[in-house]
Amino acid sequence: MLDRKALVRRHTVVVDRIDPRSPLQVGNGSLACGVDVTGLQTFPEAYPVPDTSGGEPGTLLGTFTQWAWHSTPPPEGGAAWRGGAPELPRRVYRTRRGEVAYVDAEPTGRDDAAMPAHVRWLRANPHRLDLLRLGLILDGTTPSITELGPCRQVLDLWAGRLTSDVTLAGRRLRVTTACHPEADVLAVRIEQVDPPSEGAQLGVRLAFPYGCEAWAGGADWTAPEKHRTQLEAAGNASAVVLSRFFDGADRPLHRVRVAAPDVRRVGQHAVLATGPGSVLDVVVGLAQEEPPDPLPTVTQTLAAAAGYWKRFWTTGAALDLSGSADPRAPELERRAVLSQYLTAIQCSGCLPPQETGLLVNSWRGRFHLEMHYWHAAHFALWGRPELLEPSMEFYREILPVARETARQQGYDGARWPKQVGPDGQESPSHIGPFLLWQQPHVIHLAELLRRAGTPRAVERYGDLVEATARFMADVAEPTPDGFALGPPLVPAQESYAEERHRVTNPPFELASWSWALRVAQQWRRRAGLAPEPRWTEVADGMASPLVAAGRYAAVGTVPDDGASGPLRPRTVRADHPSMVYGLGVVPATGALDPEIVRATLHDVLADWDWPSTWGWDFPALAMTATRLGEPSTAVDLLLSAAAKNTYLPNGHNWQSETLPAYLPGNGGLLTALAMMAGGWDGGPGTAAPGFPSGWSVRAEGFIPAP
Repeated sequence: MLDRKALVRRHTVVVDRIDPRSPLQVGNGSLACGVDVTGLQTFPEAYPVPDTSGGEPGTLLGTFTQWAWHSTPPPEGGAAWRGGAPELPRRVYRTRRGEVAYVDAEPTGRDDAAMPAHVRWLRANPHRLDLLRLGLILDGTTPSITELGPCRQVLDLWAGRLTSDVTLAGRRLRVTTACHPEADVLAVRIEQVDPPSEGAQLGVRLAFPYGCEAWAGGADWTAPEKHRTQLEAAGNASAVVLSRFFDGADRPLHRVRVAAPDVRRVGQHAVLATGPGSVLDVVVGLAQEEPPDPLPTVTQTLAAAAGYWKRFWTTGAALDLSGSADPRAPELERRAVLSQYLTAIQCSGCLPPQETGLLVNSWRGRFHLEMHYWHAAHFALWGRPELLEPSMEFYREILPVARETARQQGYDGARWPKQVGPDGQESPSHIGPFLLWQQPHVIHLAELLRRAGTPRAVERYGDLVEATARFMADVAEPTPDGFALGPPLVPAQESYAEERHRVTNPPFELASWSWALRVAQQWRRRAGLAPEPRWTEVADGMASPLVAAGRYAAVGTVPDDGASGPLRPRTVRADHPSMVYGLGVVPATGALDPEIVRATLHDVLADWDWPSTWGWDFPALAMTATRLGEPSTAVDLLLSAAAKNTYLPNGHNWQSETLPAYLPGNGGLLTALAMMAGGWDGGPGTAAPGFPSGWSVRAEGFIPAP
């Protein structure tokens, strides 16, 4: 048995200064709060996130939940859609079966500045709402960052609490911050370490913003007239309830309960929690309807967090790399431990997570379903399927929307969207509506849950697998060379978006289609249903991907004029090198030749444009290397020095100044490590088959990958 406590605690995060890129967080999967070295959000300007359109920067110190979303009033004009909002822009494309309409929009950059107003609105609404800001107050005033003295902040992963020892304005304070594991409740305890001066007072200011449509926004502090904060007593002298109204609505969007010795209004959208003495406890409950009443105390919250995180770390899988001869082993282990914490607090809620999790908005908080696998597949492989199950329910909620999309395009089953909010409506784009590779992910995730022992998995997710497979089998078109995908099509490697009307048969998608349809057929048998002949026909008859110079081409393209003729191989050597992921992310299907995959992998490693890749590419490539029996290559990829493979002190996978965290990289790392440590069906059967000699790998609790 591994000493899991020692494993986790050797990666306790310790901070002794402001690191503008690396704040720490507490959370529970539904709620997460990023804090500075004061344990609160006292200095948001010290953790900036540039605005892609050149506006005021945002901050990494956000308070986000899975359920808090806001929409601005829609622009005037345009046809009615869903209660007066603008109509989705559609464009008809020619396919092998006739004309099909897509929710298309021409590219104009991340800020969408040149798009028509109604298209920009559709891409930005609803957007995730930054709920509040918690700032430390000393003697009635906000301390200046110039008054910050020595500090030492410790994130205790084993106990799920953050302790910040900080000197501010010459006073030594200790701030303890935690999130309740079962309720959206934040607890803060502020202690003055040195005896307070006569009349000294500790306080926490809670301020509430309007929603923000900026690409990386979440909070607009310049529009106080567009929202209203109503304060009322909570039936408890030490608590108040704040109801938050937006855009003239007569129902609150959410409510906040604040418990402290004294809470009073100090502004149109702000309250101050204070108390006498040298210790101040403040508890904040957040909810769409009613926060918990009564709120748990700080002591109760700390105890609940400690109990939850102990159970978290002592159940499921664990990976201990200590004793390895490779000097990189401690760093890989650190990334694994911190990625487990970060994905648990940000990717285990009721919705598929956005790419920056609950740290900061990206794409306005809208999430990408092709990334759901990368965020969350590891939960099942690490023996924690209960953390994946909540977000799977989202597919059932939007199943009618996905069925309608398929129906409008003339297909059976359900076509899952790409970039969405909770309503499941596709964002207008020249990329998202043309992606296909998120379709088999629903089957893949359901299969992982079944393998991980989720009770009644076939009963619970069978309808989602069925609807997905029906669309996949129907969208594949028969050709003399086999069943084809596209055009129109944008593959996982999105470099071909401008050629979407010509692109066909990317290798990753072809292999995924074969594998997922066979899995769906197995699910029918498990449910006592007869096989679907069409599914087998398509799975066994997918077209072969094009090969050029002994390597798989990324895509084939049809003639621009639509005339018949041979497909042309095409490979852009940038973005995702996904032509090798069809033997890695998914197992061998016969669709790809392993030796051609190997040649293609090494061709990629030789001269790919690594700055253009993304954080999940490194684990995806490592999975391919692992299945090909090249463990040294797999480890080298996971520890690549490429900029997009940076892991900050807080554990976040950094991509750029405007994408300062990237949870698909963290989740992908854990997925790759699960395969490398726990093996896969049909693998060599040896312990830790994805690690080379010289590595000491002690692993327990992993579910073998398919």
